[in-house]
Amino acid sequence: MTITMKKPANNDHPINEFSRERWSPRAFSGNPVQTRLIASLLEAARWAPSANNEQPWRFIIGFKGDDTWDKLFDTLVGWNQQWAGDAPLLLLVVGQEHYTSNGKKNDWVAYDCGQAMAHITVEATRLGLYTHQMGGFSAEKAVELFEIPEGNKPLAVMAVGYYGNPETLPEEQKEREKASRERKELKEFVFSGKFGEPSPII
Repeated sequence: MTITMKKPANNDHPINEFSRERWSPRAFSGNPVQTRLIASLLEAARWAPSANNEQPWRFIIGFKGDDTWDKLFDTLVGWNQQWAGDAPLLLLVVGQEHYTSNGKKNDWVAYDCGQAMAHITVEATRLGLYTHQMGGFSAEKAVELFEIPEGNKPLAVMAVGYYGNPETLPEEQKEREKASRERKELKEFVFSGKFGEPSPII
């Protein structure tokens, strides 16, 4: 039986349904994700925008039970290991830090890789999957375990899968799982005239 938990955004203005429904749970089911769905996630990332069309993202993907998943799990900090162990898919995004065309430093690599990951989250929501991105991991350990060459920077790990049972989470994480989603108001980060001055369109 597939479990879902709806936590739609309490949006003030109309937005697309996938952005409204997307959220980052910690309770994952161990049910495997079909290969065709994973291919669609990666295809969505493939078509994300990037500076100079560099497409600087590189992905390392592990499926629970294989050596790659074990290594990715080993890079996670303890807090994330407490819940990510049930995720059937772990994905590491690595950014290529220099342009392939001229070897110059790409100052937008993290921004562009973030766009690719964002495209994955929206596509995952469309497919009935859940994602949770993590900065709580050791980039140094990832470099060592996966022999990532110099000039490539590990940026984040993402858990992907179907929703699980929140009752299996540690108490503090269970509380976070059930809490309502909160966001700043637009006036707190949309400015005109000068930084910090709310835009009149809000």
